[in-house]
Amino acid sequence: MTSVQELAAAIRRGDRAALARGITLVESRRPEDAAAGEELLQLLLPWAGQSVRIGITGAPGVGKSTFIEALGRRRCDAGQRVAVLAVDPSSAVTGGSILGDKTRMTELSRHPNAFVRPSPGGGTLGGVAARTREAMLLCEAAGHDLVLVETIGTGQSEVTVHGMVDYFLLLLSPAAGDELQGIKRGVMELCDGVLVHKADGDLAPAADRAAQQCLLAMRVLHAGEPEPPPVVVGSSLTGRGLDELWQAIERRLAGRRADGSFAATRARQAEDWLDAAVRERLLADFLADPATVQALAAARERIARGELLPSAAARQLVQRRPGTP
Repeated sequence: MTSVQELAAAIRRGDRAALARGITLVESRRPEDAAAGEELLQLLLPWAGQSVRIGITGAPGVGKSTFIEALGRRRCDAGQRVAVLAVDPSSAVTGGSILGDKTRMTELSRHPNAFVRPSPGGGTLGGVAARTREAMLLCEAAGHDLVLVETIGTGQSEVTVHGMVDYFLLLLSPAAGDELQGIKRGVMELCDGVLVHKADGDLAPAADRAAQQCLLAMRVLHAGEPEPPPVVVGSSLTGRGLDELWQAIERRLAGRRADGSFAATRARQAEDWLDAAVRERLLADFLADPATVQALAAARERIARGELLPSAAARQLVQRRPGTP
């Protein structure tokens, strides 16, 4: 059996199979794996944090996986090592990924400079998996220069993924010009750039019109900024706009590094990770007490009968002493 130290060393060497095993370990919900996963992350922490992290969101069907494969192949061909963390909707039966993005990025998956990992969302809010931050750390320690995080894209506010990446990209369809009113304003305000995708064939004129309308909307939503986030028209099939988009990403990140906001954002994200970990640990310890589980079940019965308010029950449960019914 491979030790945690051996697994960490293999990940540092860029062994893709070891990286996959490492992510499986940190994603595991088995209590016996928790300590090993934490040890692995601690061993690899000194080599993390050197990549560019890009979050990619958009409604289902906008072509996120196709775009990621096209962009990923271009960056890999340019000599960069690319990791893709694709978050899929979860099966209510098995808890596993339903779509399996790796099967939809076959060419990128075979590239020697690429690593593609689909993970089930597992009901986690924010469009990301429960251990996306940890998986990102492992990918960075394995030497990947670029980490692409694809969200579920179910139309929910993608605040969580925005809080763990350096650049947040929104993909829109060519029909977005007629649908801007239906797009979540929060996502438009959070994004660092927009790609109007599938701008090829008969859809090219519609994509150009949508981009103009989107640019006007971005100027309004980002009126307080020196310049609004770029809106690029592109196609993963023809390659249109992909180089322009990458140049826009590099310019924005270079500007943030120059004014110090890049490092400040990374520090704030680390603090947010700590806050999330503390809440998770407190809840896990709270529910690990058998007497608490019993009291919680009794409270649920009283609430169902209309005898007790949920807020009052929560206060009573939290104020209980551990071990008392």
